[in-house]
Amino acid sequence: MKPFSKERGRCQPWGICLGCTWKCICISAVVLLLLAATVGLAVALGLLSHTPVNRFCTAFNNRTGFLCDDSVTCILASQVCDGVSNCRKGEDEQKKLCGDLPNSLPGYLVFRCSNPAHWIYADQRCNRMNDCGDCSDEMGSSAACPPCGLEWWSCSPVLYEYCSCIPRRLCRDGIQHCLSWSDEYICRP
Repeated sequence: MKPFSKERGRCQPWGICLGCTWKCICISAVVLLLLAATVGLAVALGLLSHTPVNRFCTAFNNRTGFLCDDSVTCILASQVCDGVSNCRKGEDEQKKLCGDLPNSLPGYLVFRCSNPAHWIYADQRCNRMNDCGDCSDEMGSSAACPPCGLEWWSCSPVLYEYCSCIPRRLCRDGIQHCLSWSDEYICRP
């Protein structure tokens, strides 16, 4: 059986060889052109899956961020799926991204607390606030937070919303923030 056989009066789609009629070649070219146009349209409309975009970026204060489609705007991880479109095209609020939190989020946007039932956005890790409720986002090897800076007083355990550091502005304010009371007797604002 020859491709594009003249004897049968129809083209065979598996190849072009000598002896083919121009009619068969033209039909094959039109079919290929229609196929290419269909694939191009499907890609343009986003119907075919395309390579995932790496959206990791570093937002202000060296925090983990999410890169918008414009490849310039970097929003904080905690601004993704917060009910407010922070990216111009709303890609930070898409159902595909926000449908099953935290499982639908890229791993770099999520920090898992030591309690497996709890998670926070990655930019909330090491922000000196007890976002996990057990300080696992501020202390320990998985958090890997730097030590308290000059604007902070180190004491552990800390009461209320802080973990191992309190802002120096809270020193000697008449309220106990450190279990040891060091924030009221030793620390200087």
